[in-house]
Amino acid sequence: MPNAKLKNYLHLHFLVFIAGFTAILGELISIGSAALVWYRMLIAGVLMFIYIKVIKLKIQISTKTKFKFFGAGIIIALHWITFFEAINQSNVSITLAMFSTGAFFASFIEPLIYKRKIIWFEILFGMIVIFGVFLITQSEIKYLNGIILGVFSALFSTLFAVINGRFIEEHSATVISFYEFISGVVFLSLFILFFNEGFTVEFFTLKPYDWVYLFLLASICTAYAFIGSVKVMRYISPYTVVLTYNLEPLYGIALALLLFPETETMSTQFYYGAFLVLATVLADGILKNYKSYKKRSTLANKPD
Repeated sequence: MPNAKLKNYLHLHFLVFIAGFTAILGELISIGSAALVWYRMLIAGVLMFIYIKVIKLKIQISTKTKFKFFGAGIIIALHWITFFEAINQSNVSITLAMFSTGAFFASFIEPLIYKRKIIWFEILFGMIVIFGVFLITQSEIKYLNGIILGVFSALFSTLFAVINGRFIEEHSATVISFYEFISGVVFLSLFILFFNEGFTVEFFTLKPYDWVYLFLLASICTAYAFIGSVKVMRYISPYTVVLTYNLEPLYGIALALLLFPETETMSTQFYYGAFLVLATVLADGILKNYKSYKKRSTLANKPD
């Protein structure tokens, strides 16, 4: 069991690194946010369907369950749109820093959905993360639009992660993801038709490198990462998953600094904030492991 838990924690961190790379691809892809997410979910959905056919997985579910998955699919579509638009309005560093506020949202949303009491140290850790974000962004008020979009992106992401934590208790991660992608494509198609420029010739005329980046985004950073992140919730609480995803800014910003040094150079405050985020993630893991160990020890020593 300890080895299995360690394996899932390592897998989670690999998924977080992939999430950080997602922001890099968002910076490199030249199309708009809505179109980018539409292509991402469409290609990922097709890849998921092929995978389902290869492994011969049964995907029949009730109509009620489909509507639940469809709702979650719309939420993740909104998360991705606000995420990539935040990059367009600011830069990778600001967007990923705002993503850290997800820990604060999780400390309230998870107890509400799971009907459990709010744990004091989750609130404390969430507040520390908020302070870390403040240190990172206090001198970047010129990116206000990107900051606001980034916070909304974090809210949608947290809500989605907690809801999926409930779904995985009864359904396969692949089935969940497949229906969520379908609903995301339908929702975005309606959005593009009625609130955007529609499906014009230009919409489907992409540069060659855009196709390459979109395929990487849809396959590795979406289809694989999507199923993996849902699966780890079988072994790790949604709050810990969300909080660990606060390492995404560290991975993503480090990559952005290497690839785009002229636009992603960080201030001293950033490193203070990044340290607080990292320390909070470590403290959460240590404290929860300690509480789990103490509980197991108490049960083991309890007389029959």
